[in-house]
Amino acid sequence: MQKIDSYNFSNKKAIIRVDFNVPLDENFNITDPTRINSAIPTIKKVLNDNGSVILMSHLGRPKASEEKFSLKHIIPYLSEVLGVEILFANDCIGEEAENLAKNLQAKQVLLLENLRFHPEEKKGDKDFAKQLSNLADVWINDAFGTAHRRHASTAVIAEYFSENKMFGYLMEKELSNIDKLLHKAERPFTAIMGGAKVSSKIEIIESLMKKVDNLIIGGGMTFTFVKAMGGNIGASLVEDDKLEIAREILTKAEKNNVKIHISTDAVIADNFANDANTKTTVVHEIPNGWMGLDIGSETEANFAKIINESKTILWNGPVGVFEMDSFAKGTESVAKAIVDSTENGAFSLVGGGDSVAAANKFNIVDKLSYVSTGGGALLEYIEGKELPGVAAVRA
Repeated sequence: MQKIDSYNFSNKKAIIRVDFNVPLDENFNITDPTRINSAIPTIKKVLNDNGSVILMSHLGRPKASEEKFSLKHIIPYLSEVLGVEILFANDCIGEEAENLAKNLQAKQVLLLENLRFHPEEKKGDKDFAKQLSNLADVWINDAFGTAHRRHASTAVIAEYFSENKMFGYLMEKELSNIDKLLHKAERPFTAIMGGAKVSSKIEIIESLMKKVDNLIIGGGMTFTFVKAMGGNIGASLVEDDKLEIAREILTKAEKNNVKIHISTDAVIADNFANDANTKTTVVHEIPNGWMGLDIGSETEANFAKIINESKTILWNGPVGVFEMDSFAKGTESVAKAIVDSTENGAFSLVGGGDSVAAANKFNIVDKLSYVSTGGGALLEYIEGKELPGVAAVRA
């Protein structure tokens, strides 16, 4: 397998699968450029070697070719951070893309239009992958966020680059940091699992049972566990069809000597709104018509103590509705505890869109050991599943 650091891109055209699926506002301004910034070192390595770069990505979930999902909206920002003019192909395959790629000079950058304007991308169509491969000499996969998908540009294209394929710097960093978490974790190892639903976290929770000492359950899925244990949860979010699974998780944890920590008190509201009436109550006695939207101060202290005593921390999901300032205090306190623990020598890895958004909101990104760009890809890798985008490079 080729390594990007030792590869010489002089006079080579590198087609790089990046993850430029960034959020845009109604005026098409980028509201969070993290994913673009993460790909810059890989792009610059090729340019500094006197190579040329062809960038391909998806944006959003378009049904067909849609103006609001055009990658041309990111050109001004990309041009500014790279300090070069960005050439743009109005389609990712076809005559225009082929001509632009063919005439690309050293140190030039060509951005292809949204891959998902073609249904063949998600289908992993071989002919579509071959057309993309024909544009370049080398394929670099630097899109960890889509590595769990067997799409044309993330995996199938590798078949046309038997030798000249490699991970970009971001992918290398992602894999080495997650491998550190999985295989070299210092104890105690604590995982903080938040978010709305137990159903989306069952597999990750089950795989973590074999790895962690502490499992902190937060967010909306708290109330499925509380109800499973016989508590009253009022109008809180719950998955009634997952109560038995919640009970099974609690039993498995006991068998595996994993301590599960669930909030003991909750900030509750009479409405799902920032200006709702609020009060704090014990978590298993929420009155009818009220819903739990954040952890209470007693739980904050309990969680902080566990986190501060940990040597390895995985954070995936907020513990409250942090997007509303009235219910952000719990997630902020967890974030602060992770920072304190990291400063005391713990290894902290944060991943998943909501956790990363929370880390950005509380300005702690640069105080953590590693912030992953992957949501589903991160979880599947931790679950032990083979990611097509990783396997394609390693094959």
